[in-house]
Amino acid sequence: MRPIVGIISNAFLINDQYPAHANGSMNTDAIAHVSDAMALTFPADPAVSRTDELLELFDGFLFTGGRPNVHPEEYGHAETEAHGAFDRDRDRVALPLIRAAVERGQPVLGICRGFQEVAVAFGSTLHPEIRELPGRDNHRMPPDGTLEEKFELRHDVSFTPGGPYARLMGADTVRTNTLHGQGIDQPGSRVVIDGRAPDGTPEAILIDGAPGFCLAVQWHPEYKAAEDPASRPLFEAFGDACRAWRAGRAAPLRAVG
Repeated sequence: MRPIVGIISNAFLINDQYPAHANGSMNTDAIAHVSDAMALTFPADPAVSRTDELLELFDGFLFTGGRPNVHPEEYGHAETEAHGAFDRDRDRVALPLIRAAVERGQPVLGICRGFQEVAVAFGSTLHPEIRELPGRDNHRMPPDGTLEEKFELRHDVSFTPGGPYARLMGADTVRTNTLHGQGIDQPGSRVVIDGRAPDGTPEAILIDGAPGFCLAVQWHPEYKAAEDPASRPLFEAFGDACRAWRAGRAAPLRAVG
């Protein structure tokens, strides 16, 4: 049996009335066809999703992007208008689950908001609008255009030579589709920034001392994951780590690449 990957949901209102838990089909496709795992979505609602049960149900976890931001209270900052919308239920499910999964060596992959959740879970602070910082670019999704235009590759990410990402990608630099407004301000003591955009914005992290697979990227590798040279190895390695976990062993990052 394939490993089972839990994909955190986002909260939506169908027809502006009916509450739903959902995630994009790009995420499930990447897990099913590139990671070669069973993809199951779980509610980002602490009233129905308990950390201990999720850890037992799933072999690994994908923390996806989402429009709401991590609430700044989670990293000791005051809320401002620039922080945008929030999803406190997702905060309350994702952050403790990430910490627990990482510490036991259970595979974790973070994307966009998931990147920020991994960072915050391990003590990082976030800047609400990195495009306002001197020398930084606008990494936000364009408001107009087709899906292909919105998810097109926009800038390079350069990795630490010889580091986990460079080994995994087989390259020190890859082209990515950045789509985010927030970014890491001060990294937590265990948060290792292993990849940056040309303007210095952190785009790829890992957790120092994690006994298993934990990688998080600020771009969107789920888009055309089977075709993109910076996406396929990420999801393949995640799938391998989930298979290792299901077989009863953690897959440390030193084995990646």
